[in-house]
Amino acid sequence: MSIRPAEPRDVPALITMVRELAEYENAPEQAIATEADFMRDLFGDSPRVHALVVEVSNEVVAYAFYFLNYSTWLGCHGIYLEDLYVRPAFRGEGYGKALLIRLAQECVEKGYGRLDWSVLDWNTPSRDFYAALGAEGLTEWVPYRAEGDALANLARLGN
Repeated sequence: MSIRPAEPRDVPALITMVRELAEYENAPEQAIATEADFMRDLFGDSPRVHALVVEVSNEVVAYAFYFLNYSTWLGCHGIYLEDLYVRPAFRGEGYGKALLIRLAQECVEKGYGRLDWSVLDWNTPSRDFYAALGAEGLTEWVPYRAEGDALANLARLGN
């Protein structure tokens, strides 16, 4: 097993796994990203999103997509973990834990203040996994999102 930054050759496997994750989360119709999107955003002129992959016997079997955020309270950056996914046949081998450890190490090495992510409330296996690693669920924070028509309508309020 090796963990390494994603490379352009990994994009087809990343797209496949993102679609597998969307299926697991009961939202396959929402996974509309393309290989061109990932090539642009991970490997373009100024990437603002990053990915690590776990490779076993020359096969990409897990990934972590992340980007920097910023805490005005701490006065420093952090990492926001957008997705962590391990293919079902490879779960229980420690790959998800290894990816989280690698991201925590990056936070510590670079002086980042925290590592954040979200988990669906019904995803008990993942919630139990994260709690076992010492992460806490932030029950006092309610996530909000504007997308699609709601995003366009909000943008138009400024006109």
